[in-house]
Amino acid sequence: MKNKFLYIALIAIVTCGTLTAQNKKVAKGTKQYDNYAYVDAIKTYERIFAKGYKSQDMLQKLGDSYYYKGDLPNAAKWYSELFAFAPENPAEYYFRYAQSLKSTNDYAKADQMMLKFNQLSGNEQRAKLAVSQKDYLAQIKKNSGRYTLENAGINSEYSDYGAAFFDKKLVFTSARDTGSLGKRKHTWTGESFTNLYTADIGEQGALSNPNRFERGLNTRVNESTCAFTKDGKTVYFTRNSFLEKREKNSKGSTLLKVYTATFENGKWGNIKELPFNSIDYQTAHPALSSDEKTLYFVSDMPGTKGSSDIYKVAINGDGSFGTPVNMGDMINTEGRESFPMVTSEGEFYFASDGHPGLGGLDVFYAKIQADGSIKHVHNVGEPINSSKDDFAYLINEKDRTGYVSSNRDGGNGNDDIYLFKENTRLVDCEQAVHGIVTDKETAKPLAGVTVVLQDQNFKILKVMKSDAEGKFDFGKQDCETKFYINSKLPEYNTVDTPVMTPNETGKTFVPVEMERTVKPVTVGDDVFKAFGIKIIYFDLDKSNIRPDAAIELAKILDLLEQYPTMEIDVRSHTDCRQTYKYNMSLSDRRAKSTVAWLVKNGIAASRLTGKGYGESQLVNDCACEPTNKSDCTEEQHQANRRSEFIITKL
Repeated sequence: MKNKFLYIALIAIVTCGTLTAQNKKVAKGTKQYDNYAYVDAIKTYERIFAKGYKSQDMLQKLGDSYYYKGDLPNAAKWYSELFAFAPENPAEYYFRYAQSLKSTNDYAKADQMMLKFNQLSGNEQRAKLAVSQKDYLAQIKKNSGRYTLENAGINSEYSDYGAAFFDKKLVFTSARDTGSLGKRKHTWTGESFTNLYTADIGEQGALSNPNRFERGLNTRVNESTCAFTKDGKTVYFTRNSFLEKREKNSKGSTLLKVYTATFENGKWGNIKELPFNSIDYQTAHPALSSDEKTLYFVSDMPGTKGSSDIYKVAINGDGSFGTPVNMGDMINTEGRESFPMVTSEGEFYFASDGHPGLGGLDVFYAKIQADGSIKHVHNVGEPINSSKDDFAYLINEKDRTGYVSSNRDGGNGNDDIYLFKENTRLVDCEQAVHGIVTDKETAKPLAGVTVVLQDQNFKILKVMKSDAEGKFDFGKQDCETKFYINSKLPEYNTVDTPVMTPNETGKTFVPVEMERTVKPVTVGDDVFKAFGIKIIYFDLDKSNIRPDAAIELAKILDLLEQYPTMEIDVRSHTDCRQTYKYNMSLSDRRAKSTVAWLVKNGIAASRLTGKGYGESQLVNDCACEPTNKSDCTEEQHQANRRSEFIITKL
């Protein structure tokens, strides 16, 4: 099985009542396909097609065989035949066709296929990402040009990929056949089984002298992608399920597992499989955190969102392991996520075909925050990424040189390793949100103001007080994001200031002006006139509290907390549409809903009264009795759908 893709095909075989000679050949191709023998399946299907036979199922499997094999241009060719023969297919085929079309640089048609995929797939993560990142090519272009890239110099005519640092050498995966294991071919790829090799690392990362890695790890099955501890005494590596003998699952397939080995007495031994392996699902591509307390890996174990997801697992002090944890929706999609790599600075790199990219697998970057969360995922751009498969990113943090694998055009073999130099770092777009609070009348700075940063759903993110100069600083926040800044100070009206940060790294300055509340207040006053707090509005035929109304109610809440003996009467109204009786009932519900919001948020019910007035107190000439119809605009009717607040006791 080609370690690069880690995919299990679960497609039922459709049988007919009587198999003709042609149908027997189709059945043969299907059996080869179901056994992951994609090279053989391709040969069988293409011979049948050349003789004039075609079916939707066969064309799906023929396209899939190339897709899983990593030959996306040929996958695009056969998916084109599929859609010409059968225009309607399951959603996943629109996605695979789109990915394959990108490999031929046909991005316009690929976007059309993704649009259809979005329509068919509903709330699928890949569809959401495609919709939210319609300008993905522009964003990729913005991230591009930060690297220089060249062939690493040790590639063969076969697949060479994956990389790990070890003892001033690079350890990589190769399907090159040096003769020691014979010429056994893998039916997935048509190449020899892969083994681990080493290469010397010279000046500026240049590679030379490729040799097979020590015998202790390589066997007659596939070995690939590995990670070493800093002391060079422990390795985690990928292998087909094999220790003393080859293990097969119930379908007769030998899947991938992650193993560990230790270096003792000058050789690698004590090989053990990790406890979360299974013969029923795959694990592969291990990567270690800098402190060596976390192992990242790839799997399609139960709970996996897509074809393969990235997981992390704690390595305990005694060498045991915790429970694997899925990296979550920010990283994993319903597609393929693979080849994780993390630096000591929390730079997390991985390959994916589920996030919007240039085609096939692309390399992506995310910054792991101090609390372990991930806010953004970025495509690292060209030349690291191309229209083909790009994966297995590895970087030396000190000099920012590294290696990436790709099957792009112009290489030596199927997959090749490329040497890169990162000249400009990619960072999350961040805006430093800061400002100053001043008195509206005097323009003097106000110290000690409680300033609260809230997200667009009014969730509190940060709370602080303005300094002696009235200044506040919330630090770095997300770009292109809406915030609210709530400012409170005794004897001043509470102020809510909306803020939209731009889509570029920089600073966002927010000036806040606050108005004193020293105006004389008496029983019977409207809080709008006395304190500048607006009346609240309702949607047509609704009594629920809208988000904009919640902002004003929060000010009422603050007012009642500042004046603990104050009592308020809530007076609610409707527009003229509907009957007089219905509107009285609706306005009563609005009054009760308004009072309930304040009570829920801590105000004693004894301090509040409420009554509905229906359409009896319109604020404009928009009456419509007795017909319940009016020529007024919706904006005019909205002015009547309101709750007012009258002070009844101080």
